[in-house]
Amino acid sequence: MRVRRLARSADDGYQNRLVPGLRSSVDAEHLAAELAFASTRLGMLEHDPPGLYAEVADAHGDLEERTWLAFLIAYICPCDADAPFASIQEARTSWASGEPPSLEGIELGPRTAHEAARGAQTIDAYRAWAARAGSQAAAFAGESVWAPERRFARVFERLALPGFHRDARFDLLVTLGRLGVYDVRGGALQFGGDNAVTLAAKRALGIGDTMLLERRAAELAAECGVPLEALDLGLYNWEQGTRSTLGLGPDAEPDPDALDAARAALEL
Repeated sequence: MRVRRLARSADDGYQNRLVPGLRSSVDAEHLAAELAFASTRLGMLEHDPPGLYAEVADAHGDLEERTWLAFLIAYICPCDADAPFASIQEARTSWASGEPPSLEGIELGPRTAHEAARGAQTIDAYRAWAARAGSQAAAFAGESVWAPERRFARVFERLALPGFHRDARFDLLVTLGRLGVYDVRGGALQFGGDNAVTLAAKRALGIGDTMLLERRAAELAAECGVPLEALDLGLYNWEQGTRSTLGLGPDAEPDPDALDAARAALEL
């Protein structure tokens, strides 16, 4: 049995219709900061991708290798260190080689999907998934008539591979979309299951029903002026109580304007 303890700040009478589950202005301040940070990160992915993300974004590179690298980044996860991609760079192999990454003894990031006991099971399942479609590109592109939001949802569902948990799948698709590799855009947070993002949404938004969670999440994002996809990392960091920067490095901070907008929406 796993016991989970949620750190809650004292009730100080705080109320806001966007986050009906919160009763503490301290919790709301923390949430505003994490939403602003997550939004800032998405902007950097689009306009100035750091580290290995820049290689994924390079349109002159081989598409299969860029896609494979994006998968490895999401699967291993950047560490919260001065060199966040060092472990991924050390472990990576090429798609063309067919070799699994060298994961033994490397430092894993906070949202990693890798478990040593599982070995290469998830990696093998991913390669098999791509092979069934003919290539990674075909698997992620899906049907040409799909809208970006539908493509995101369908591929997210199809990527439910052994050990490839919700957070890694969501981050992979966000990365591929924001870096311009595939035309995908999250139109929903894909809540469900026992994961930090879903638990945080239930806690902040004050409801357990998945459809209502998605509706309230969309309203929160719109009112705070952040992309819906930003709620993924924002809620995750808020729930964990620490900031995972996912490639930006330990000194990264939210854009001040984004923070002001989120604070204003939450009436702080």
